[in-house]
Amino acid sequence: MAAQKIAISIDQKIVAEIDKLVAKKKFSSRSRAISEAVEEKLARMKRGRLARECAKLEPRYEQKMAEIGMVAEGKSWPAY
Repeated sequence: MAAQKIAISIDQKIVAEIDKLVAKKKFSSRSRAISEAVEEKLARMKRGRLARECAKLEPRYEQKMAEIGMVAEGKSWPAY
């Protein structure tokens, strides 16, 4: 994946924490640490959206629809 350089401003305390992690070899560089943190945050936000959308579902209705679908599909399955 091609990387793109960007400039950001980060609180000095956070930079110091990142530098400690780099010194302990938890990350190969500041860039890697920040990149992984951003990737993780974006993934968490996506999972959060999925959870919110799933919460909108009505379990009884979904179960009923699944059972209807299974019965209907079972009639059209070929014999083995």
